[in-house]
Amino acid sequence: MTQKTNLTGYYYTKIVKSIRYLEFTYERVKTLSTNPTDLTDEQLELWDSFAVRFARTSDLFMSKFLKALVKTDDPAFDGTFRDILNYSEKLRVIENIPHWLEIRELRNVTVHEYSDQDLHEIFKKLTKFTPELLKLEKKLQPFVKAELR
Repeated sequence: MTQKTNLTGYYYTKIVKSIRYLEFTYERVKTLSTNPTDLTDEQLELWDSFAVRFARTSDLFMSKFLKALVKTDDPAFDGTFRDILNYSEKLRVIENIPHWLEIRELRNVTVHEYSDQDLHEIFKKLTKFTPELLKLEKKLQPFVKAELR
């Protein structure tokens, strides 16, 4: 087993743990309003926690796991983030690259201050894309198992 394979398994384990936290918070926010002016301070804090967990899970998957998987398949690979997504699509790990680019952008915007209207849109997008992240554990299992053989 190579160091890169170990990294793939390592990041998979971290993603699974992150998904558990994301799912727990998602279950709590999906019944809340996405309009910040309708929320209490406690509810806004819950949305904030959810956004952080979304960002962490998506970052682990796209910036860590995919890169490790691609480097396992092609140790000489040296490409951009977009190249990693293209390669991952060829490996059939992901579909719909624009969709994953939007998740990446959403991850990036969650760390900035926004107006209530912006937060409303961000909250709606977070809940829209979370089911995709929650599917990762099952979707990635075959890739991790194949790397361990």
